[in-house]
Amino acid sequence: MKPQGLSRRDVLALGLAAAPLAAGLELAGAGPAAARSRAAASPGQPFRSPELPLEERVGDLLSRLTTDEKISLLHQYQAGIPRLGIRPFRTGTEALHGVAWLGPATVFPQAVGLASTWNPRLIGRVGAAVGDEARGFQHERPAGWGLNLWAPVVNLLRDPRWGRNEEGYSEDPYLTGVLSTAYGSGLQGDDPAHLKTAPTIKHYLANNTETRRTTSDSVLRPRVLKEYDEAAFRPALAAGAVTGVMSAYNLVNGRPATVHPDLNDTVRKWAEKDLFHVTDADAPNNLLPGNQDYYPTLAEGDAAALKAGIDSFTSDSADPAKTVKAMRTALAEGLIDESDIDTAVRHLLGIRFRLGEFDPDGGPYAKIGRSVINSPAHRALARETAREAVVLLRNDHATLPLDAGTVRKVAVVGPLADTLYTDWYSGTLPYEVTPLQGVRERLGSAATVTTSEGVDRVAFRNTATGAYLTGGGGESGAVLREAGGSAGDTGRFDVFDWGQGVVTLRSVANGKYVGYDGTAFRNDQTQPNGWYVQQQFVLEEPDDGTGTRLIRYAGYETAADWFGDKKYIGVDGDGALRLATREDAARYEVEIVRGGVAHAVEAVRGADAAVVVVGSMPCINGREDHDRTDMGLAAGQSALVEAVRAANPRTVVVLETSYPVTAGREPRRVPAIVWTTHAGQETGHAVADVLFGDHNPAGRLTQTWYRSADDLPDMLDYDIIASDRTYLYFRGEPLYPFGHGLSYTTFRYGRPELSARRVDGDGTVTVSVRVTNTGERDGDEVVQLYTHQRTSRVKQPLKQLRGFARVHLKAGRSTTVRLPLRAADLAHWDVTRGRTVVESSVHDVLVGASSRDIRGRTALRVDGETVPARNLARTTRAADFDDYRGVRIVDESRARGDSVGAAGDGDWIVFRDAELGGGARVFTARVAREDGGAGTVQIRLGAPDGPVAGTAEVPSTGDRYTYATVTARLRGARGRHDVHLVFSDAMRLSTFSLR
Repeated sequence: MKPQGLSRRDVLALGLAAAPLAAGLELAGAGPAAARSRAAASPGQPFRSPELPLEERVGDLLSRLTTDEKISLLHQYQAGIPRLGIRPFRTGTEALHGVAWLGPATVFPQAVGLASTWNPRLIGRVGAAVGDEARGFQHERPAGWGLNLWAPVVNLLRDPRWGRNEEGYSEDPYLTGVLSTAYGSGLQGDDPAHLKTAPTIKHYLANNTETRRTTSDSVLRPRVLKEYDEAAFRPALAAGAVTGVMSAYNLVNGRPATVHPDLNDTVRKWAEKDLFHVTDADAPNNLLPGNQDYYPTLAEGDAAALKAGIDSFTSDSADPAKTVKAMRTALAEGLIDESDIDTAVRHLLGIRFRLGEFDPDGGPYAKIGRSVINSPAHRALARETAREAVVLLRNDHATLPLDAGTVRKVAVVGPLADTLYTDWYSGTLPYEVTPLQGVRERLGSAATVTTSEGVDRVAFRNTATGAYLTGGGGESGAVLREAGGSAGDTGRFDVFDWGQGVVTLRSVANGKYVGYDGTAFRNDQTQPNGWYVQQQFVLEEPDDGTGTRLIRYAGYETAADWFGDKKYIGVDGDGALRLATREDAARYEVEIVRGGVAHAVEAVRGADAAVVVVGSMPCINGREDHDRTDMGLAAGQSALVEAVRAANPRTVVVLETSYPVTAGREPRRVPAIVWTTHAGQETGHAVADVLFGDHNPAGRLTQTWYRSADDLPDMLDYDIIASDRTYLYFRGEPLYPFGHGLSYTTFRYGRPELSARRVDGDGTVTVSVRVTNTGERDGDEVVQLYTHQRTSRVKQPLKQLRGFARVHLKAGRSTTVRLPLRAADLAHWDVTRGRTVVESSVHDVLVGASSRDIRGRTALRVDGETVPARNLARTTRAADFDDYRGVRIVDESRARGDSVGAAGDGDWIVFRDAELGGGARVFTARVAREDGGAGTVQIRLGAPDGPVAGTAEVPSTGDRYTYATVTARLRGARGRHDVHLVFSDAMRLSTFSLR
């Protein structure tokens, strides 16, 4: 979600940090007002009676609303209706890994860290705690309820360069489904009739790129759509663990997700109860010219979204005027009926009733108060979760755990050693335990703990004037300017390297970062933050070989081109700074006051162990609205690790990142590497618990760590099957595989056994495996079950996760892990018949400690179906092809349907193993051709350049949504063939047949 309704000046002035956003949500003592509001309603209103069925209560209230009142409820910020005693309601409180933007609250690990626990029960407990805290904040009722929570994110982590990697759970749809169901169930509570909160999963659908995210098109062939992207959303909805979806910004097969008919046609069919769907922030406005250009007016766009399944419009911040006007216009012009409005309002009211709003006592969760927020129990849960999320990536020669009884000197160094960073959707940390603090607390006075951030401390001297760049002391710092003389603390800055050339500058004078407020640079920022991260700079070397530097302002608003070519620091004659062009930029000699690497090396020299804490800053390079372009660890941080390792071979690296890093700059030749996400307030305790063996790590990776970006296709390529993406299809050698994670003990697996060696297509078998802790420490093992289908009509995954269990075993003890395996879960989407199919085949059943560390295998024969030869005599959807080159799947019309869009000569689609019988005589197709002139579709047999069975002439239809029927006589089209349709140039093909 992006911030709404703020001008450029507002954005720059506020910085859009979490705290300013929360300012409008501060709690007000609304208890007496609530009582007065309820008293205003007649006690005889049936909708106030909890004894009545929900449907009857909703129907009664709906019948009492005027048309204007119902329309007013379609916006995110819904005004109260005093005549009925209905209070304001607001959709959307962020709760991805704790309640965000409402003030200090328990902050749990980022979502990808939660997932690395592979512990659904734990994640359910975290969800329950977050739900309690959401209730705690709302107990005194700010303006409108905030109990519709926008979490979790279930978009799959198909590409580690995705800027929002930290928000998702996994690249695997099954694992994502299990974990999102657990978190959603915790958020909404276990009362059968009431909701603690109403969680909304996001973002439907295929939202995995941030670059031009409102206009980028996620092209999903049917198998990818059904087997991958939909498979991540369906489980939580089918389990009743969430109450609706948020539509995505992007297009899906040429159609904006905001108006995608699957919101109604598919998603609602998955759930037993009514769902409540919302748009992403300002997404309705994106439909208009200048952005997606899908509808010419807001009335038409909003009407289409409503009819597609949107119930609430997140638009124009807290101002509903535009939405209300558009809906009134749409109703007056016949674009929608009042029944369409009633349907959406019924969905909304169902949620509000289930939240207890219209119960006299507020329902069973109404009494949850503020005392739950950051309670001792939640602090303990945060620590438990943070340490369970830690993944031990490498541990050569049993370097870890460190022995606290013999270690007398430990160095904890690195840019993240004594800092905790938060991300856009983090809550406000109620307290901070950094890795340095955690280690010091663990060792106490028995050991010496030295430290260094390992960053250069510098002064910037203008080579033309000799003056130094200076800030100010005190909490608020000062406007930066140039001053003569020597550089004291006000003229010294610590330079933090975050990769891709981006650095941040922290003033030595007050420990605050330098940022830009739209008019001046000032050292007053606690840490990089906000929607537009204004604390970023690049130190560029001019092309003159002098070794001087230009300071380029690299705040995210520069990417929006707000400043044109004036992105460099220049200086006026009085020393005042301004933004200037590169040619007019000031040139600085960077004087090293203290070398970061040398300082860190001194700190680790002679230490019994050196812990280097490096990683990412969640608001820089990769985050919402910005994808990563480089997957490596920052060059400066990599150099620090190498220098520390050279100075002290007993080096342990703690990677604290929101995403995987690659081998190019991943710490090499260090004996031990630990990975954690930005894990919230208890990060330092968790790290220390793992380093010193108080917790035996059992976290597992939930996505593939690639060796290089060369292993990945273009980010906009969503066809994971064709491009061999994710562990499901990737044939290369990963840096660390999906499911990887080490332990301080060892586990032996027995041979997996099946309850039956053969099963029908609708049957279930149990996979049993004996697991023994063969080490000297108690520990957890995550037993992972995969399968691979040996034979199939289509390309199958190399292996696919089907189940898992995190089990605790004492040293020397054994247990039998039993995992159910349903044959129905082995199905794939059959494009020849438009349904799932379980094929008759032998499946390898694989059990192990990761997707690459398979410890045992057996085979299961499944008696399912044999997919028959294609019958192209039936009308066939062109999008149901088996393979393709050059084409895209596009929108058949604005309302619904898919077509195949060819772009140029030689593009083709193929329909394999088609039975043409004694001979097909006529090819008939429904086509659209926007360009002038005529084109052709060739019907070729066997190959794209195989024998031509016929050629159809395709005339111009004048519009991409205007279709015409064309035919062609066929010759030699008999028997079984792969049928290729080869296009001459740009056109769209909806359906066809060969008869």
